[in-house]
Amino acid sequence: MDAVPPGPQGLPLIGNIPQYAHDPFSFMTQCQREYGDISHFRLGPYDMYQVTDPAMIEQVLVDRDEDFSKPDFQANAFSQLLGNGLLASEGEFWRRQRQRIQPAFDPDHIATATKLMTEYAEELTSEWDEGQMIDVYAEMGRVTVKIITAAMMDVRLSDDTVKEIQDRLDPLGRRFEPSATNYLLPTWIPTKGNREYLTAISDIEDILNQILEMRSKSDDSEHDDLVSLLQQAQQNEAEVTDKLIRDELVTMLLAGHDTTALALTYTWYLLDQYPRVETKLHDELDRVLNGRTPTLHDLQDLEYTEQVIKESMRLYPPVYVIFREALAPIQLDGFQVPTGAQVVLPQWVVHRDSHHYEDPEVFAPERWSSKKTAKRPTYSYFPFGGGSRSCIGKRFSMVEAQLLLATVAQRYRLSSVGSQSLTLRPSLTMHPEEPIELILRERSPH
Repeated sequence: MDAVPPGPQGLPLIGNIPQYAHDPFSFMTQCQREYGDISHFRLGPYDMYQVTDPAMIEQVLVDRDEDFSKPDFQANAFSQLLGNGLLASEGEFWRRQRQRIQPAFDPDHIATATKLMTEYAEELTSEWDEGQMIDVYAEMGRVTVKIITAAMMDVRLSDDTVKEIQDRLDPLGRRFEPSATNYLLPTWIPTKGNREYLTAISDIEDILNQILEMRSKSDDSEHDDLVSLLQQAQQNEAEVTDKLIRDELVTMLLAGHDTTALALTYTWYLLDQYPRVETKLHDELDRVLNGRTPTLHDLQDLEYTEQVIKESMRLYPPVYVIFREALAPIQLDGFQVPTGAQVVLPQWVVHRDSHHYEDPEVFAPERWSSKKTAKRPTYSYFPFGGGSRSCIGKRFSMVEAQLLLATVAQRYRLSSVGSQSLTLRPSLTMHPEEPIELILRERSPH
């Protein structure tokens, strides 16, 4: 058995940080192409084992999930931002907390939330005008922040408060961009980035405290949401502290809106690039809805709409890589991954692998027809992770994305002027480096 898989040569002390930090998307892709489905590199003191074979990914996320935890190298910044919330917690505590929160994502609650989704989508389009140029991510983030806070916290935020939240996202994201500073320096060292990061956290906490204060003035029996679930649990369980409620609300606010906003942002970008797909989407919306507001029941007939979202998340997965730390030695493809090593599971690479997808760089929603999907390995596509720690909100997010796309696309086409370049910025999620700006063109059902 070989001790270490092949991989790119790194520098003393810092390893492959320069290459990874410069362009992790190209670096991870190159590792697969040159070294195969398992490769090794170093990020500072951390040994990284990149795995791109779907069967091995399933082994890590599902079969041997008990032998892996969240990575140590992210723990410091994570603990400042998410505390002991669902994304950061581990073990039995995590299981108990997921069980407490699960009712907020049950089918009945999602069904109720769909009315909020379409209501806010229609409110958004009513504020737009023909010929207006919009920053797509900013607009998608604006509506998804309103939806997640209304659905999970039962509050309706003003546009000013939503803007405050959105303004704090950039310094939060910058702290998780790949760089030697972020990997090696703890958040208590007063760099400019760390100061902005901690200030943004404090500002988000202030907004959440205002939300909880608003809730305290209302009759709790009127609410059926995440806040209610946590506050009810707090009455009977000592571990559900005010701090834990804060951690879960921060987690829900950030994770609960950003991935959907990004998925929609890349969807609008791709629809502009592929007029054939856009026309086919509009034809389905016109046939099924004919201008009326979509409902949860309509989604079963909006098959192509769902395929468009799935294909967008294949090409541009908002969560583009998952890291796991090995708690015990594990054999993968004849190599021994030692305790303490970091395993890299890159959606970006796997989703664009020609072994699983014909013409993988092409935006082709039809590839998600049931016949074609059945031929692929399960973990050739995992935008929401997998196993017991798959995203708790994946069903909520998919329903939300489909309803927002259907509602907006009935009224507007989003078009570019000239060529629209797309450069990606890695963080906790994958963001456009520059705003994607598209012009609104009104349309009506045929």
